[in-house]
Amino acid sequence: MTVEQIKRLRDATPFRAFRIHMAKGKSADIPHPDFINLSLTERILIISRTDDSFELVDTLLVTSHETLPKNGTRARRRRR
Repeated sequence: MTVEQIKRLRDATPFRAFRIHMAKGKSADIPHPDFINLSLTERILIISRTDDSFELVDTLLVTSHETLPKNGTRARRRRR
């Protein structure tokens, strides 16, 4: 993936949660655009986690992405 593709995912309106896949089979979930930032040189991704930790990822190691379902659940049907 390119840096431009990552920016489009982050800046999409409306935002859709996504998962990025990296070399060696690792992946990271991005539930909100505030959870992903780029370094000033755009070479490093800073991925925040809900437990206040973070991961630094070289953008050249990002191989693909997938969109995640909303809230990780299926849409519920309303009863009539």
